[in-house]
Amino acid sequence: MNQEIFNILILLSGFIVILISSLLILMFYRENEIPAIRKTILPSCCALVVILLIYIFNLTEVFSIIAVLVLVFLISMLYPGKINKKFADQFPESRFDERDIMFSRDELQPGSENYLAYYQKNPGLEKKDLRFRKKPGLLSDSSRYYHEEAFMIARSNFTAVDKLHPRVQGKPADHTQSYNNTEISRQLKKEALKSGALNAGICKTKAYHFYSFKGRGDEYGYPIELKHQFAIAFTVEMDQIMVSAAPKAAIVAESSRQYLSAGKIAIKIAEQIREMGYDARAHIDGNYQVICPLIARDAGLGEIGRMGLLLTPDQGPRVRIGVVTTNMPLVKDHYKRDYSLIDFCRICSKCSDCCPSASIPHGDPILINKVRRWKINSEACFTYWCEAGTDC
Repeated sequence: MNQEIFNILILLSGFIVILISSLLILMFYRENEIPAIRKTILPSCCALVVILLIYIFNLTEVFSIIAVLVLVFLISMLYPGKINKKFADQFPESRFDERDIMFSRDELQPGSENYLAYYQKNPGLEKKDLRFRKKPGLLSDSSRYYHEEAFMIARSNFTAVDKLHPRVQGKPADHTQSYNNTEISRQLKKEALKSGALNAGICKTKAYHFYSFKGRGDEYGYPIELKHQFAIAFTVEMDQIMVSAAPKAAIVAESSRQYLSAGKIAIKIAEQIREMGYDARAHIDGNYQVICPLIARDAGLGEIGRMGLLLTPDQGPRVRIGVVTTNMPLVKDHYKRDYSLIDFCRICSKCSDCCPSASIPHGDPILINKVRRWKINSEACFTYWCEAGTDC
């Protein structure tokens, strides 16, 4: 090999190693993944030492062999391989009762009529729920991660969300306005983005999007009617540093803040639709009639992952969801399953390894009520929250 060409290739190789390493370190730094940074620096330094030794001792044959091996390795890494499209099918056939979620069970007052009726119907759950009832509780002053300022912020945010509940629905204007379906669909999504949403999408509602019965508030036990044919879903981003602090108190301050943000946006859009003469309901924290992750998934905003949460392409589960349902005819967004994201989630299992309450399952999805999916241990999860005083 010509010496000049050899020197150029050596310099180019060193530059490529430094460039790739720098990009990886920058990405890991943005994600606050310090261990990943350390693991990137060591092999990068080793690669640079090898390149330097080849250059000093003029090992052209060794360099040629290494270059071919690296090229083969990169090609094999870039090849996506076959993705299994049959291991998860998260389209429920039946509706879910909101009375069964942990927040609804937490609101049951021991000895009350609703309490006795619920555990008479579900006797196996009372013993499990007694565990979280013995813990300090969410935002409790005696919880493990109590922090006066963060908990004060969270309480004020949740109080503000509660004050929004009377505005989730209302009477439409007397006369409906004419509009172009495509244009108003685009405009409503754009309005969500201008108001602070990260992204937005529209889907036609399905039966499984709606709870079967209300489980919280004054409407406890009321059947939920399927009267809205369209749903607008959007996400708001949670701050990465504050989320990374979980389960310390910063997480509950940030999640409550974004529940409030999502609530304000949802109410604003619902009121805009009602001004045009159509019925609309905002679905916000503590006052849902729908299962938000399923609607957001079907509106094309992400996929349901191992944690049972919506996984978005860029922020992962680091979002809160807002939904507005309406009888206004809209144009739905095209949703196509992202099997690569679900396949990645199946292989990764980092959340299962890190979960402090061991609530997130390992392994592949299993068949639950005719649906192949992952299901967290919600009792263990909520019990840990009540001990920590925060969410995650």
